[in-house]
Amino acid sequence: MNTNEYGQPVGFALPDWQPLVFPARIQISGQHGHLAPLDINHCEDLFKAFSLATDDRDWTWLGAQKPASLQDMTQWVENKINDAGLVPWAVLDAKNGSPVGVVCFSNIDTDNGILEIGHVTWSPLMQRTAIGTDAIYLLLNYAFSLGYRRVAWRCDSLNLASRQAAERVGFTFEGRFRQAMTRKQRNRDTDWLSVIDSEWLAVSKAVSGWLSPENFTKDGLQIRKLGEFFNGV
Repeated sequence: MNTNEYGQPVGFALPDWQPLVFPARIQISGQHGHLAPLDINHCEDLFKAFSLATDDRDWTWLGAQKPASLQDMTQWVENKINDAGLVPWAVLDAKNGSPVGVVCFSNIDTDNGILEIGHVTWSPLMQRTAIGTDAIYLLLNYAFSLGYRRVAWRCDSLNLASRQAAERVGFTFEGRFRQAMTRKQRNRDTDWLSVIDSEWLAVSKAVSGWLSPENFTKDGLQIRKLGEFFNGV
C-alpha cells in the first residue's frame, strides 16, 4: 500500500503523467472489419444496412430512434460528425468495404487519460460475424497506443446483450448507477464496465488471437471460442 507523509493511503504515483492528445479521426484497418472516419457518403449504405432489420428492437436502449428515411439517417450521421466531443467511425466490412455499423469514442478526458466506447450501433449485416469484435479491438488498441489509462463502456442495465458483448472482449463490470438518466420517457439504470492499461496486454493477446485468420474457416466460422483464448492467457 502507498502512503503519504501522514501515513494515509494514497494512489500509486504517476510522476511522468502528462495530458494526452485527443484521438484523431483516422482510418484503422483490421482483420474482419475496418474503421473509417464517419462521413455523409456512408449514409445511403448505412440506411440500407439498418433497414434490413424487420423491426426496431436493436434501437430500444439507444438514445435515438431508428432512422426511418435516408434524410433521417443523414441527420443522425451529421449530428455525430458535428459533435466535437465525439470521434465517430463507420464500421466497414473488410470483404467489400461496405459500411455496416457506427461506433464512437465519447466522453474523452485527455487530462486524466479516460475515454468511452459508445454510440455502438450495429446493423443486421454484422450479426454472426467477427466484425463487431474486431471494431472494438481496434478502438481499444488505438486508445491504449495513445497512452489512455482507462477505456469505459456503459449501457442500460437491462441491455444484457451490450454488457455481455463488452465482458466477452475483456471489459470488467464495475457497478450500476441507479436512476442515472431518463431515456425515451423511461428510467434508465446504467451499468459501467472498463478495461485499464495494466490489463490491455492480456486482453489484446486473447482477442487478437481469436481474430487471427487461423482461427476461422473459409466460411468464416470460428474454430475456437474467444473464452478459450482468455483461459489460456
